Amino acid sequence: MPAAWRALAFIIVGGLSATALAKDKQPSAIVIGGGMAGLTSAYELQQKGWQVTLLEARPSLGGRSALATSEWIGSARLQPTLYRYLDQFKVKAVPAPDYVRTPGYLVAGRYFSEADLLKEAPSTLEGLKRFDKSLDDLAASIEDPLKPLANHTLQSLDAITVARWLEKLNLPPTAKALVEQRIRSRYDEPSRLSLLYLAQQARVYRGLPDTEMRSARLPGGSQVLAQAMAKRLKTIKTNARVSAIVQEKDGVTVKVGGTGYTADYVVLAVPLPALGRISQTPSLSALQLKALKDINYGWRDQMLLKFRKPVWGKSRLSGEVYSDQGLGMLWVEPALKGGANLLVNLSGDNARLMQAFGDRQMVDQVLIRFDKLYPGAREQFKGYELRRYGKDALAGGAYLAYGPGEISLYWRLWEQPLGRVVFAGEHTDALYPGTLEGALRSGERAAAQVIDLKAGKSVGPVETVAEARPAPRPVAREEKKGFFSRLFD
Repeated sequence: MPAAWRALAFIIVGGLSATALAKDKQPSAIVIGGGMAGLTSAYELQQKGWQVTLLEARPSLGGRSALATSEWIGSARLQPTLYRYLDQFKVKAVPAPDYVRTPGYLVAGRYFSEADLLKEAPSTLEGLKRFDKSLDDLAASIEDPLKPLANHTLQSLDAITVARWLEKLNLPPTAKALVEQRIRSRYDEPSRLSLLYLAQQARVYRGLPDTEMRSARLPGGSQVLAQAMAKRLKTIKTNARVSAIVQEKDGVTVKVGGTGYTADYVVLAVPLPALGRISQTPSLSALQLKALKDINYGWRDQMLLKFRKPVWGKSRLSGEVYSDQGLGMLWVEPALKGGANLLVNLSGDNARLMQAFGDRQMVDQVLIRFDKLYPGAREQFKGYELRRYGKDALAGGAYLAYGPGEISLYWRLWEQPLGRVVFAGEHTDALYPGTLEGALRSGERAAAQVIDLKAGKSVGPVETVAEARPAPRPVAREEKKGFFSRLFD
């Protein structure tokens, strides 16, 4: 065969081989962040045949896992994604006893159930019930929790703080203190929280009995599920803090120190404060950059106090117990070798006020307060463990908690990919932010988006949010006013 024909044959065969190889090439992804969202994305992509590399800046996986030896979880009806993974990895939850399925209250150091309040402090219980009823009315006004900005009246709620709304309710002082503690423990300080966000979250859970919010405990906490997922992953690199992401025509390069990792796509599953420390080319949009500076995160410090004996005596401090004395939410934890452990969650401005204190100084401040309620606590104290989410550079806070005006600007913003980069994390889930369910759901959604992008499908914004404008003031009428008019007119 003449040399020219041999060269032409080589080009044709070689070209066909290259095309075939490109078609059969295993798709690849880099997942940044080893919390539950990142682990879920990595696991789901690997299950679909992708080559996945998981990068985690910390020395261990699991993300913002708590200090609790067990973690309260809701029912399977409330958290279906979580229970599906628990079944898949054969992780067993333990049913919660009835007495912890409803919240308790610590008033001046004394434990009260709702039945106790009815007998001894009926005005406080009336205030708590009035708050629940008013919040339920707000939730009922939202037809679809995925569309909280459906009308101008709802949009107006986004400009109102929860604190302002609570003032309108005129609750008795003790009831108001307990309600504020419940809100800051679950979200953030009422003065920093959008009323629309509180109403939207109440709408998500509306109709579900409160007993389903704490229907089981997960022994070992979410770390057990994180470890089960991690065991299935082939490539995990810890102590790998990402500094830059560079997108190119055919792939993405992720830089960790002097090392570069390349893949077809990236799942960015880190909290927004950490995301802001990663350089990206091309850059985030102007709205995304603004969101990094604006979006509110709840502030939480969690401490496990260890005592030689239960200094609280017969007081029941198990389940979610809300204090009127600035001690936050607390419950008793099992002590493995005798003694007694108490888990204290400081949140909102109560926690922010202590950010200037060192770890031991902050623990001492809590002990001083606790000792006033239960004399002898300081003498029986023998040690502590501490998680300070607000001061953690890789977390920047506890969980997303939309502030006034933020839903109107940023609703579902992070569900839209940026080229070959897809976002995951509890802050990207519209229904269950700040929860294990939300993190798992976001991981599944991000993995599905990456697969769709690889298949050439369009993955755009989930929905367009109209610019919020002030609701028109209703015309005064003689007949009975509507709910919003009565509340805010």
